[in-house]
Amino acid sequence: MQAVQAKQRAADKRKAWMIYGTGGAVIASIIAGTSLVVVGEVQQREKATAEAARPVEGEKDFPGQSRNHTREPVNYPVNPPTGGDHAPVWTNCGIYTTPVEPTRAVHSLEHGAVWLTYRPELPKAQIAELTSLAGSQDYLLLSPVTDQTSPITITAWGKQLSVDNSNDKRLAQFINKYSQGPQTPEPGAPCTGGIQG
Repeated sequence: MQAVQAKQRAADKRKAWMIYGTGGAVIASIIAGTSLVVVGEVQQREKATAEAARPVEGEKDFPGQSRNHTREPVNYPVNPPTGGDHAPVWTNCGIYTTPVEPTRAVHSLEHGAVWLTYRPELPKAQIAELTSLAGSQDYLLLSPVTDQTSPITITAWGKQLSVDNSNDKRLAQFINKYSQGPQTPEPGAPCTGGIQG
């Protein structure tokens, strides 16, 4: 009888070790898997932060611009403007096929919008590509600008990049970096509820 009980206890111990061992292995694999996910997310965040800190090749800086509201015309030093005094009401973000009022567009820049502009004579295929790029963005204005020097210019408050072609990868990089970016004087301010065009 004692031998049977001893065998039973030994079998119970083996069963308990198997249950605890399997449970421990499952818990260890869950912890390891979670750790890999967390480490991967941290690495992605660090990569995104490093990418955001790197300037976009060819961008120009326009620091120290005024931010006064005015109903008077403003003579901006660059076309399209990168900031400065502007209209009291902003232009709603969106896609425009005709030029927008620069003083209202500058107010949109102050709210964190990016303004993607092109010469009116840009080929239709390139305008279509710019429209596609702009279509999914909340804080973006797309419009033609008469007499701008470059075929395509992208502007944020105090930042500007000019490119020759709509498939230039720096356009998306600029949008990702500066839409509601660190240069925004009024982050979180609306890009809707203003004026169309």
